[in-house]
Amino acid sequence: MNPTDTSAPSNFIHEMIEKDLETGRFDGRVQTRFPPEPNGYLHIGHAKSIVLNFGIAQKYNGKCNLRFDDTNPTKEEEEYVRSIIEDVRWLGYDWGERIFYASDYFDQLYKWAVQLIETGHAYVDDLSAEEIRAYRGTLTEPGKNSPYRERSVEENLDLFERMRAGEFPNGAKVLRAKIDMASPNMNLRDPVLYRILHAPHHRTGDKWCIYPMYDFAHGQSDSIERVTHSICTLEFENHRPLYDWLLDTLGIYHPQQIEFARLNLSYTVLSKRRLIELVENSYVNGWDDPRMPTLSGLRRRGVPPEAIRSFAERIGVARNDSIIDVSLLEYHIRQDLNKRAERRMAVLHPLKIIITNYPEGQVEMLEAVNNPEDESAGKRTVPFSRELYIERRDFNEDPPRKYFRLAPGREVRLRYGYFVTCTNVVKDEHGEIIEVHCTYDPETKGGYAPDGRKVRGTIHWVSAAHAINAEVRLYDRLFTKHNPLDAEEGKDYKDYLNPNSLEVLAGCKLEPSLSEARPGERFQFERLGYFSVDPDTTEGRLVFNRTITLRDTWAKIEKQQRK
Repeated sequence: MNPTDTSAPSNFIHEMIEKDLETGRFDGRVQTRFPPEPNGYLHIGHAKSIVLNFGIAQKYNGKCNLRFDDTNPTKEEEEYVRSIIEDVRWLGYDWGERIFYASDYFDQLYKWAVQLIETGHAYVDDLSAEEIRAYRGTLTEPGKNSPYRERSVEENLDLFERMRAGEFPNGAKVLRAKIDMASPNMNLRDPVLYRILHAPHHRTGDKWCIYPMYDFAHGQSDSIERVTHSICTLEFENHRPLYDWLLDTLGIYHPQQIEFARLNLSYTVLSKRRLIELVENSYVNGWDDPRMPTLSGLRRRGVPPEAIRSFAERIGVARNDSIIDVSLLEYHIRQDLNKRAERRMAVLHPLKIIITNYPEGQVEMLEAVNNPEDESAGKRTVPFSRELYIERRDFNEDPPRKYFRLAPGREVRLRYGYFVTCTNVVKDEHGEIIEVHCTYDPETKGGYAPDGRKVRGTIHWVSAAHAINAEVRLYDRLFTKHNPLDAEEGKDYKDYLNPNSLEVLAGCKLEPSLSEARPGERFQFERLGYFSVDPDTTEGRLVFNRTITLRDTWAKIEKQQRK
């Protein structure tokens, strides 16, 4: 996939919707929904669905609902509801008054379950979960009927009402659809519609002790909301016949379910179960750890929502699962930040240089560009003095070939400043360099020599007397393997966790203009990468996260392809 190709990828979902609009299906309406289960935090895979569903509504002048499919009280929490609302808003979408919950429909869903019993299409089963699995058969062998399948309508109605009244313990009985135990589609072999769960719900409290299964609640919730196109990921393709059977058997409004391939990203896991495991076992520092693929983690890392939307639109939708290279996401992040992030100078591994022929006590304010990609960003001034900090890697006492930075006897340009030449170094008792002494050419202010001489190296710096201290957290990919789920024998995905995914640097030196930086603000540290202010920042303590480096894998791929 070429990231510089701005043409929109083909979208079979748009083609299906446009055909429905042409034929007048759904009376020319388009209504979608984003239906998360509130049992975890949203991740980059959900962002693809959010952008798709809300984007379709915008494209066709329709509506998109935000609906929580909250049918499992043992795994759902109000914390997840709040985080999902925050994430969808952060991505830039607004559902207006159309926020719904499957739990809003529990009374109606119960009535529809009773209707299925009354028409002979559902029955109460006493088999255990293990027995139901055993009776279900295999992909090559049909299932067999439960001994309770032929209960009378009256008995089933009585038992179902007693289930609702709380008469039976968890697992004692379930309500099942009566479809076809010999169906080649396993989802049609008398699927469970209701189970007993004596657990309080985060919205309905103790009103219910039976709860609908996702497959039963999902389609009927779509029907209640008059959704036109129910867009799901591919794992629900084999569930569509059940979705259709329930709606048609009940004789209610019938949306169209359409499936697309979910997002799989290299060097990442997007399974909610595995993300919960990473959080609960402290492999990461919570759901918003900047190494996590959660939207809260990406937000804390400093990723702009515009970059995520651009990425989701670029990859489009497909009918087959594949793994998208994370480099493409990184490309979109860089493209966005390059346009909007103001430039600043910061030194992460400080080495002091002293300009011996610069007047002691003198301070100059040099003009620096805030963003060369955006003239409206203007300019700022940075203080320049006799003592400066540079990056330790920008000096080498015995430089290798093609090393163009500072070295003994070598002249380099200080960004926005002067040409300086290294004259000698000062070492401690262990032989470590602690200071570099230089001289400067006062005729080269602004970084250009009047005699036309050139230097091959330009390095950044911070005035030692004016520098502010900061903690900087360098984040990298959480996994070392392209597909962590493709584990070797005897290993699992956690064996590929990157031990170097986080490096914390204390005592970093930043130009003084960053003293006013606030959590969430993003900057490019010149020559180092893009960084954002972490929420851990407090009065007197400044913390930055590295959002992304300046290297661009996609740019290298492009160059190789041109060759």
